[in-house]
Amino acid sequence: MQGLRPFNQQPVDLRQFIRDVPDFPKSGILFRDISPMLRDPRGWREVMQQLGRVCDQLKPDLIVGIESRGFIVGTPLAFQQGLGFVPVRKPGKLPGAVIGVDYTLEYGSDRLEIQSDALVDGSRVLLVDDLLATGGTAAASVELIQKAGGKLVGCGFVIELSGLQGRNRLPEGLPVESLVRYG
Repeated sequence: MQGLRPFNQQPVDLRQFIRDVPDFPKSGILFRDISPMLRDPRGWREVMQQLGRVCDQLKPDLIVGIESRGFIVGTPLAFQQGLGFVPVRKPGKLPGAVIGVDYTLEYGSDRLEIQSDALVDGSRVLLVDDLLATGGTAAASVELIQKAGGKLVGCGFVIELSGLQGRNRLPEGLPVESLVRYG
């Protein structure tokens, strides 16, 4: 059994497990910290249940998580759903042949990589991460999944900063689920 919430119990409000940290990592930024959520089994269980329902609807073969907090979200989700997990990493972190994508950020450029044999035969993929902000890293991960031969069926995020419009950088019509949204 997957530890589902009893039918008469209300969903847990995930915002109570997210701490606002002003001026981090620099002045003027309001950081949304999921550390309290990770420490509280009620909050984390609710995250896994909600993302589990996304999996039930989209029926992925694999969960792909973006370094590094996407690993924290994706690994237990994959385990709970009986699916495999594939990491998307920064350069030089994966052994063997890799496929890479370079992308630009608001402050420079970066690169993401995936093992070249990770998504064989058009595997159905759910991409997960803790946060959708400007969408640059998520869009690069989408491109990487496609280059590696995967079929992206959707994206799941714990938090979305909707005012930054990162969702607009993802493919039109792609199912995107964010458990908590901030404007």
